[in-house]
Amino acid sequence: MGVSQEALLAEGHRLRDVSILRRFAAILYHRKAGFSANAMGVWSVPQEQVEEVGAYMANFNAVSHCYLRPTYEDWPYNVFTMIHGRKAKDCEAVIDAIAAETGITDFARLYSTKEYKKIRLRYFSPDLDEWEVEHLGTAAVSAR
Repeated sequence: MGVSQEALLAEGHRLRDVSILRRFAAILYHRKAGFSANAMGVWSVPQEQVEEVGAYMANFNAVSHCYLRPTYEDWPYNVFTMIHGRKAKDCEAVIDAIAAETGITDFARLYSTKEYKKIRLRYFSPDLDEWEVEHLGTAAVSAR
C-alpha cells in the first residue's frame, strides 16, 4: 500500500479520535480457524459485582464477547460470555475456570447448534445504490 505500519496506525487513531471510526479490528472467522465449538456462558452475577466480575471474565483469552444483559423473572442471568474452542470440552474447561476464579456458581452453558448468518455490514454497496435510485432518485446516490 506504500504506507508504513506506524503511519497506518496513526491515521486509524486520528480517525477514531475525530469520531469518524469507533474502532478498527481484525475479523477472525473462528470456524475456518479450527474453532468449531462455541458456548455462551450465562452468569447470575450480583449487581454490586457486575463491573468487576464482568471485566475479569472478559479478560479470559477464550472469551470473544462479554455482555451485560437485563434479567427477567424466569431468566436470572445478567452476564453473557461467548467462548470459542476446538471442542465442546474446551469451552466447558473455560467456563469451569471462570466459575472457579470468580466464585460465581449460578450459571448455565448454552451451545450453538447452527450458524445462520456471518456477514459484516457493507456500506455503500451496489444493492444500496439500486435501492436509493429506486426509492429516492439518483440525487441521493450523487449526494454521497
